[in-house]
Amino acid sequence: MRVAMVGAGYVGLVSGACFADFGHQVACVDTDTVKIAALQAGNIPIYEPDLDRVVRTNVAAMRLDFTTNLQNAVQAADAVFIAVGTPSRRGDGHADLSYVYAAAREIALALDGFTVVITKSTVPVGTGDEIERIIRAVRPEADAAVVSNPEFLREGAAIRDFKLPDRIVIGTEDERAKQVMADLYRPLFLNQAPLLYSTRRTAELIKYAANAFLATKITFINEIADLCEQVGADVQQVARGIGLDNRIGPKFLHAGPGFGGSCFPKDATALIKTAQDNAVALRIVETVMAVNDMRKRAMARKVLAVLGGQLRERVIAVLGLTFKPNTDDMRDAPSIPLITALTDHGAQVRVYDPVGMEQANSLLPEVALTDDPYACATGADALVIVTEWEQFRALNFGRLKQVMKQPVLVDLRNVYQPDEMRRRGFIYESVGRAAALDGGQERIAAALS
Repeated sequence: MRVAMVGAGYVGLVSGACFADFGHQVACVDTDTVKIAALQAGNIPIYEPDLDRVVRTNVAAMRLDFTTNLQNAVQAADAVFIAVGTPSRRGDGHADLSYVYAAAREIALALDGFTVVITKSTVPVGTGDEIERIIRAVRPEADAAVVSNPEFLREGAAIRDFKLPDRIVIGTEDERAKQVMADLYRPLFLNQAPLLYSTRRTAELIKYAANAFLATKITFINEIADLCEQVGADVQQVARGIGLDNRIGPKFLHAGPGFGGSCFPKDATALIKTAQDNAVALRIVETVMAVNDMRKRAMARKVLAVLGGQLRERVIAVLGLTFKPNTDDMRDAPSIPLITALTDHGAQVRVYDPVGMEQANSLLPEVALTDDPYACATGADALVIVTEWEQFRALNFGRLKQVMKQPVLVDLRNVYQPDEMRRRGFIYESVGRAAALDGGQERIAAALS
């Protein structure tokens, strides 16, 4: 099939490359001439494992190309995806749909023959209705069906998620559109990927509800971690104990510094705003957002406590800046409020991330950028693990003890075990276990005095 992917950002680029890998003819369209020129030259503007290979292979096979000419791409297409950004609207938290609606107007002008216009962007309930209204207003004679097909891609595992999805949600009641969508995803049928057909509004809500629920699981286990620290329990064992219940499941039950990224914060906020607009109270989701915001700021207090309440003139080394491993995305990353709080307390902060240093250069101008974990830790009063990159899961602690001013590790991802770190001679603080199990902050303060 012939596909036009309007928007060559994260979702559009991954989806376009994967559709091309299925054998479809795909044109990725974007108004950013610099981005398109870079893609045409073989430079991928985002970090996503295996994406460069998939793009390179399909460009060479002439199944994938990049263009700024939306009209030509849409005219030739059987299916047109809208995959533009829907950031939080400044000032009120609603999803900013201006890019979506602008794309819909341009698409309408270029439609030629029956075309399925598919919303891949994450949008509030009713957006598909407005897209259809725009198309009808701009081109009353256009033969088009508007479909909702939300994405469920995890950054760092997006290629696998696209090709081995848990489900494919298709929001339409148009039989011709259903057939086009089935043809688009037919290469997955051998994997028995479940196609879930629903109304368009239901499909739009599924995406928001899914992200809000996952954010709730993360926030729940983080609050349980706080309780574990006070009562002497181990949150990792608690998480395993409840996760083995198949009604709950083990995923998204890893205690840490709070959730971030491009999806959960903005999507949960947009869901809350949609509910408010419809006179519905989403108290659980509202609380999740409030608790998560407070948690990110609270992580600095762990560092403050482990160093006896004094950070002025102390050197703090931070490992991991992106909101999760295997991405260069720092949007709403827990590292940002943590580092801001540390510098507000007078600390000198050094940072290292395997792929996020370019982002850090603009987002965190007050910190010192380093080339590797050991350069970051040199002379540091404490080392803080914020993102659980694989590179940080087998650190050379003998080398760290040699280069650090004092052997203090604050592990906000529970990468290591308290007993192991004690044997290695480190003062160790983690989330939901170490302080309470080791005798509390008094032991840590005494060791550093």
